[in-house]
Amino acid sequence: MRRGLVHSVAWLLATGASVTLSWWGVHTVMAGTVYDPPRALPVAAGASASAPPLSSSTHRPEPSPSRSASASPSVKPGRSGSTPSPHRTAPPKPRTSAPDAASSGNVKSYATAGGRAVFDLGTSSATLLTATPDAGWSVQVWKQTTWIRVEFTSGADRVSVFCTWHDHAPTVEVADY
Repeated sequence: MRRGLVHSVAWLLATGASVTLSWWGVHTVMAGTVYDPPRALPVAAGASASAPPLSSSTHRPEPSPSRSASASPSVKPGRSGSTPSPHRTAPPKPRTSAPDAASSGNVKSYATAGGRAVFDLGTSSATLLTATPDAGWSVQVWKQTTWIRVEFTSGADRVSVFCTWHDHAPTVEVADY
């Protein structure tokens, strides 16, 4: 009986040590290779004719100047309570770099079942501005000299947005698999 108990304890210790050593080795190797792919590409500054967004997932707006603790909100006469005065935001900063020669300002957005892809379609080439997946979807982008492919995936579902411009003006096709 005692011999069986000693063998069982020795087996448990050896098994526990080998599992721990294996887990540590695999964890060390995998920790350097596992990463989260980017969720969206940042929007290029001044890419559209409209005003740039005030904030995005990658850029935070500049903090507004804080009011001193002694300043009180303005109160309109004849009304009870106080109504704070509206904030004035600074005008957008001018673009510091010149736009691309191929950029036409022809920004097109393509909404799919998996997300949204936004392209700047020039006369002889195109630029991907953003690729934003919907909730539960992921995005992957491939770029070459004459085409761009944006693929949204969720499980077995795939939606691809192809933009090509080889020997013709840029065209966009959406394929749902």
